[in-house]
Amino acid sequence: MKKTIKRKVASRGTQKRVEGLAAKVAKVDSKHVRSDLPAFSAGDTVRVHVRIKEGEKERIQVYEGLVIARRNAAGGKSFIVRKVSHGVGVERIFAESSPKVAKVEIVQVGKVRRAKLYYIRGLEGRAAKIEREVETLAAAEASAAAKSAKSAKSASAKA
Repeated sequence: MKKTIKRKVASRGTQKRVEGLAAKVAKVDSKHVRSDLPAFSAGDTVRVHVRIKEGEKERIQVYEGLVIARRNAAGGKSFIVRKVSHGVGVERIFAESSPKVAKVEIVQVGKVRRAKLYYIRGLEGRAAKIEREVETLAAAEASAAAKSAKSAKSASAKA
């Protein structure tokens, strides 16, 4: 059953536009998109809680590693997490809409300038580390003092 929408075109009068397959797929995909997962990107270290079924029992296993890539195609959203286990690099692809992914926690936020970090595969040791945004205690105190001074100044200006 095709849905038709009539619209007026200057040269040819009325023209029928048929709702295409892409629009139908987008409608179906929008139902499967999860909103409970946090916003994370490549370079972040995440802890993925995965549901594993062993016989009759179901348990949750934690997989912690670096997000090296994300695919953001509506219902087909997925991300690749890489970790080094016993000296061997292990990568897993997780579908965001999958019920096997119980939850995702962000452990550390990375500071990278690439969307895909496939170059990490060829690096070892310290070279494979991602730069982090670290706020020292002195910097945190200074920013808190600046915020309080700014709010006090704006309060006195209003009065």
